[in-house]
This record gives sequence, C-alpha cells and structure tokens, in this order.
Amino acid sequence: MFPELTRDDVFRLETRRLWLRWPRMADANAILRQAGEKAVAEMTANIPHPYPPEAVDPFIFATRKGNALGEHLVLAITPRAKPNDLIGIIGAHRQASGVPFIGYWLGTSHWGKGYATEAAQGLIDTLFSLVDIPAIDADTRVINPASRRVLEKSGFRAEGSFLKSLPARGGLFPCEQFRLDRSTWSALKNWRASGWAPLPEEPQMEAASAGRGEPCLAC
Repeated sequence: MFPELTRDDVFRLETRRLWLRWPRMADANAILRQAGEKAVAEMTANIPHPYPPEAVDPFIFATRKGNALGEHLVLAITPRAKPNDLIGIIGAHRQASGVPFIGYWLGTSHWGKGYATEAAQGLIDTLFSLVDIPAIDADTRVINPASRRVLEKSGFRAEGSFLKSLPARGGLFPCEQFRLDRSTWSALKNWRASGWAPLPEEPQMEAASAGRGEPCLAC
C-alpha cells in the first residue's frame, strides 16, 4: 500500500511548523517520557502505562522495519526548528479493507497548539496524493473531545459509536468511528488554498486511539 518513496529513512514531510520523519533510536528517551504519561497513554489502545523502558527500542525497530517493508508509515512529529526533538508520533496502517487507518499522540506539553491537526493533515495529504485509496479511517475514545476535534477539522465525518478492544487499557471501551473520503479531501484542499486555516486544538487529550501497531502508537 505504501509507495517506495516512503520506504527510505530519508523520507520526511514538512508542514508549516513541523517535520515528520522516521523514528530513530535516539528518540527512545523522548518516547518513553512522553508516551508513558498517563494522560497520553489512556487515550490509546496500545500504549501501556507505565511504559516499560525495555519496550521502547523494540517499538522503534518495529516502526522502522514496517516503514521499510511498506507495511505502514509511522513518523515522528518534530518541530521544524528542532527536528531531533520528538514531540509525538503519527502513523498510517493498512487494513484488510484497503482503507488505511491513522492514529497519533502528542506529549502533554505540546497540546493545544494545533500540532495534531497540522500533522494529521500533512499525513492525509500525502496518503491521498501518493496512494490510490478511496478513504482514510480513524477512531477515538468518546471521552477524548480534542482528538475528535482534530479529525473533524481534517474533514472526517463520524460514522457511529462502537465498543473497541483497547489491549493496554484492559477491555472494551466506547469509541467513535470516523472516515474521510477522497472527494471530501479534494474539496477541503481547494478550501485551504482559498485561505482556510484550522483553529488551534482545545488544550485537552490529543491522542487518537491507535488500534494498530506495537506497544506505542499512534499510532
């Protein structure tokens, strides 16, 4: 699903304020510190709390291997001015349906600044531009209004609530399903070109429930 262009670790996406790049082993401490925060972890499916230090290196290795094989596209979110400073993770994962699933998280000190929306829209634009897909899926816990706001500002429409297994949370939890189809994305791209810009996120929980991937994610 993911093209050759994304399968080399020199690949990166640049937005107005962010640089999205492959995770590196040097990111281990930043991932452990930020993804391990209870407020971040509890909004995701697979990030444990507390985050075991021994799980970080295998996670980074798995993301890099999956990127290289085209199984997913998982990227570190970093400020353009400080591309070595990871502030979160965003990723897209293949599904049997052929529609990719995206998820993300940000460290709490970076909430409320619009970074989640900016990163999500950068990844969405890349997926629709490089891959022949009809739509993109995402979901979020019903208790996470900030993540819902990120998805809505990116053009996703709600498709209903359901109970989802969140392994790291230990059971089934109410979540909301979202989908963005290609025609809606195309219309929004034209809208942005005419001057539309997203508002900053509310300073709440900015993590989409990432049901795909190893112990941390986004993703």
